[in-house]
Amino acid sequence: MANRATVTFHTTPEIKERLDRLATVTRRSKSFLTNAAVEQYLAAEEDFVSRIARGIDDAEGGRSYSTQEAMVSMTDRINARAAAKS
Repeated sequence: MANRATVTFHTTPEIKERLDRLATVTRRSKSFLTNAAVEQYLAAEEDFVSRIARGIDDAEGGRSYSTQEAMVSMTDRINARAAAKS
């Protein structure tokens, strides 16, 4: 069996009831479901933080666009896509 660690957290009675119900319906343990949820959350948050860090690096490196440049670029792309669909 893999190494395990215990984490305890507080939640609302409603969330606990939802977890209990889902565990019953899916025939999965609450531990399994909680681990899956935490893993998905951490992956999304780590990706978000990484993208922010890259954006900061880009801005500090002068790799950015003004609002006007971004608007022109997006308008051009929207118009090109609309023309391609016609």
